[in-house]
Amino acid sequence: MRRESVVGWDLGGAHLKAARLGGSGRVENVLQIPCPLWQGLPHLHAALEQASKTLGRSALHGLTMTGEMVDLFPDRAQGVTRLVGEVRERLPDAKLLVYAGAGGFVGSGQAADAADRIASANWLASATLVASRLEAALFIDIGSTTTDLAVLQGGMVRTVGQGDSDRLLAGELLYTGVVRTPIMALAEEVPFSGSWVPVMAEYFASSADVHRLTGRLPEGADQLPAADNGEKTVTASARRLARMIGRDLDSAPPAAWRRLAEWLARAQARRIEDACWLLWRPYCDQAPMHLDRTDGGLELRTRGRDKGTAVLSLLTHEPPGAIAVYLGDDVSDEDAFRSVRDFGIGVRVGAEQRPSLAAGQLPSCEAVADFLEAWQIAVGTQAGHGEANRQRTALEND
Repeated sequence: MRRESVVGWDLGGAHLKAARLGGSGRVENVLQIPCPLWQGLPHLHAALEQASKTLGRSALHGLTMTGEMVDLFPDRAQGVTRLVGEVRERLPDAKLLVYAGAGGFVGSGQAADAADRIASANWLASATLVASRLEAALFIDIGSTTTDLAVLQGGMVRTVGQGDSDRLLAGELLYTGVVRTPIMALAEEVPFSGSWVPVMAEYFASSADVHRLTGRLPEGADQLPAADNGEKTVTASARRLARMIGRDLDSAPPAAWRRLAEWLARAQARRIEDACWLLWRPYCDQAPMHLDRTDGGLELRTRGRDKGTAVLSLLTHEPPGAIAVYLGDDVSDEDAFRSVRDFGIGVRVGAEQRPSLAAGQLPSCEAVADFLEAWQIAVGTQAGHGEANRQRTALEND
């Protein structure tokens, strides 16, 4: 049975997001448009017009928001009412439903009375959908500005807080994101040129510059002007980052700025990991699960199981005499290095020197690629020699 199409809207403080779900139930289009709402409603009007032209008409629309928090509005309740009104005005003939948290969707005419439940509830809409599909999970939504966390269990969203204030206190809402977070919010001091250098309390650079320098900035994610309104290139990002520690770009080689960016990216990730640990740990203690901190983040496993037992389980499916080669870069890989010693070799990846049960070491991930390529060539050469010997034996037998 064909259903009517639906357009979903999320009005953020910095971006407008929208998606169209066709009558067949398939997502037909998704878009994100820069919308610095704090600079005035004309930015919202332009973004709504652009999105409407792209997505086309629909009789049914759903709305979530976080834009009610911008300082354009005297308080969040008035922000909710005004934003719903702006959308309602541009969709006079359509059915407009607004997400109001645990109570579900309400009509646009009820938005003023449900403003406290509508405000910044977009994360709950996403988490509730995921909870309906998964029995248990840790929900992590990292955006341009914030990170939302929630434990999902038994088809329910298990949160301590509901509003932004409560969620900040509970560690379920972190003001750290991929694009807009000021560097001074990532660290008070950073390691550079052999010293710990205090970070300036100035908006000279953002997390977009960090992730651009590491090469991990998602394409199209950085849609708003840079801190200096300058270019969005690796060189320009390095120049902005240099300003954060009172330096000029040419005071250090490019590799130094990349290392600084990697350190800042890791600091940001560690903050998110710490929050995940605090939220998830109580639930793991109640279940047959073990939560570990590792060099690369967090690791969740069944009690009594580790990477070593996983290696031994995999080897039971291999023919007798199979040689196992295990490569790893984390402290949790030591269990696997121990288990593989009687069946092959373990290789630790990383330049850092530390005690290890691995039989060998490669300095980097790039070296792993070279190692695997050389191994493939060697195995192929041996296979070729074996085939030649078989053909030679067949000829001699003839």
